[in-house]
Amino acid sequence: MNILKVTVERIDGYCSQSLLVGDCFYIEREGMQLTVPEGKHICLWALQSMMPIFPLLQRSEPKKGDWASKEGQVFVCPDPKGLVHYRIERIRESC
Repeated sequence: MNILKVTVERIDGYCSQSLLVGDCFYIEREGMQLTVPEGKHICLWALQSMMPIFPLLQRSEPKKGDWASKEGQVFVCPDPKGLVHYRIERIRESC
């Protein structure tokens, strides 16, 4: 399974969670483990909206022509005032 890195790429509005550009977290173990660097956090509203696509991006072999096969998917937080852009990347495969 791929390990996903989710990084705040830019903020075009106001983030009520005080996220900063460059803040990140990781999704591991088939979407079952969320790792957040010490002293950081993640907005639960944004996380809830992203969760359905994590399994697609963690597949070991994306299907031909599948949008999830593209690297560096960008996701925008659902809060219309926040407009926080996240980049979701596959960073490696687990053993």
